[in-house]
Amino acid sequence: MRLITLLLVFMLNAGVVFAQTDSINFKRAEWETKRIAPGIHLKQVWFRGNSLFKSNQFISILEVNTRRSNKLSIAYEAQIKRVTSDFGSQNQALAAINGTFFDVKNGGSVDFIRAGGQIINENHLEKTNTRARHQQAALVIKDGELHIDQWDGSQDWEKKLDGQDVMLTGPLLLHNDLQVKVDSNSFSITRHPRSAIAITDNNRILLITVDGRDANSKGVSLFELSKILHWLHCRDGVNMDGGGSTTLWVKDQGVVNYPSDNGKWDHKGQRKVANVVLVKRN
Repeated sequence: MRLITLLLVFMLNAGVVFAQTDSINFKRAEWETKRIAPGIHLKQVWFRGNSLFKSNQFISILEVNTRRSNKLSIAYEAQIKRVTSDFGSQNQALAAINGTFFDVKNGGSVDFIRAGGQIINENHLEKTNTRARHQQAALVIKDGELHIDQWDGSQDWEKKLDGQDVMLTGPLLLHNDLQVKVDSNSFSITRHPRSAIAITDNNRILLITVDGRDANSKGVSLFELSKILHWLHCRDGVNMDGGGSTTLWVKDQGVVNYPSDNGKWDHKGQRKVANVVLVKRN
């Protein structure tokens, strides 16, 4: 019994040490930073030598100051699919990140989308007639300004949200500086490429990709993604569609992360998606 207790204490202490090491390594990271436009900066870092979560990780962050005439909006296709870079360039955007979950076979979002005040897609409920976990948070854009809302439990919650553009997605990871409980299911605990959008304590908008499914970057669980948002001093943050969809495109830079849909460590593996979030100049 005493031996079992000692082993448990050792394992708990080891977990604390690894968590502290991850936090220190993240905070000490030397980010490569490029100025994209006034108030917009691209920051990237490659954690090699298994230095983050005992793995290699490549992280890209587009930091946006919306007080510098930079605004967010939603672009979508009701049925067909396009790669994220096409959405960005065709809408004369400064940047684009893949959006919420979509019908892979038929196109179109499976989550509620309102764009320009018009409802584009309704929620596709699960077989139990309940909301999916990615229908319990929303990106709400009003006059180009973003905030992130949490489902209040009502049936028509998204239709009452005050914004010209609304995109449901999830799961929600941080809300009002508090971590949101995430289900311990396979989707949450398995490492995948991930996309996220977050708002920092000083009101910067972050478009984030963590690459995965490659030896150069393993990808992260939702619990690890939540830690990254916390280390970035975010007060609100939400998971977007990830996996092969994870793509961050920047004008004059192209695709800046390493999309995994072609199984290669290059910038060409974009998956066609149904919607994106854009950064545009007002």
